[in-house]
Amino acid sequence: MARNRDKRDPIPHEFKTIQELQAFWDTHSVADYADLFQEVEFEVDLQQRTNLVAVEPNLMQELVKHAHAQGISTETLVNLWLTRQLREA
Repeated sequence: MARNRDKRDPIPHEFKTIQELQAFWDTHSVADYADLFQEVEFEVDLQQRTNLVAVEPNLMQELVKHAHAQGISTETLVNLWLTRQLREA
């Protein structure tokens, strides 16, 4: 049963660490804060697929280095390069 709203601990605006967040919710019930939640809607594209492609280990190391140097994920780098290559073909 939910506690009285006036007697519940406030949810901190920020948690300094993930452990602090865990400690709070380990000792508090979400049911006591249900009035603070908002309904959200989002769409999920169930048709979106991920395709896996084998990459030689040495080539993968080079891809990771290039991506890291540009501050992007390896996946993003590969998709950018493939898109560019296909447009030029």
